[in-house]
Amino acid sequence: MGKKRIIKKGNDDVAKKASSKKKISRRKLESGILYVRSTYNNTALALTDMKGNLVASSSSGSMGFRGAKKGTPFAAAQAADVLVEKAEQVGLKKIDVIVKGVGSGRESSIRSFINKGININKITDMTPVPHNGPTPRKPRRV
Repeated sequence: MGKKRIIKKGNDDVAKKASSKKKISRRKLESGILYVRSTYNNTALALTDMKGNLVASSSSGSMGFRGAKKGTPFAAAQAADVLVEKAEQVGLKKIDVIVKGVGSGRESSIRSFINKGININKITDMTPVPHNGPTPRKPRRV
């Protein structure tokens, strides 16, 4: 009664990967900025050039992790490994890292960039911290 499934046989995945490489490999960069947004539930990574134009991005959720596993350091490292491969295609050698958030994936994602041989110039923590916060509740009258 519902929609019919059409199953295509062949190497469609290979064609998709080849087309994504063409898009990324057009521009050559020596240095860039890595933005790491790490929350309790997910870790999102964005790689930009020095002006702030997006080159590539990845996240734990896009890697196929679901639920509580998205916020783990392992999921963040896997997302960073995919981003490192894209960075190597572009020819990236040096990055500045800007970290936002308090999640557990912030350190492991940076370590995977170091392990793959990409130099890190500086690491900046831009986690928003409230100065005053919300006003406290009124005292309860009994």
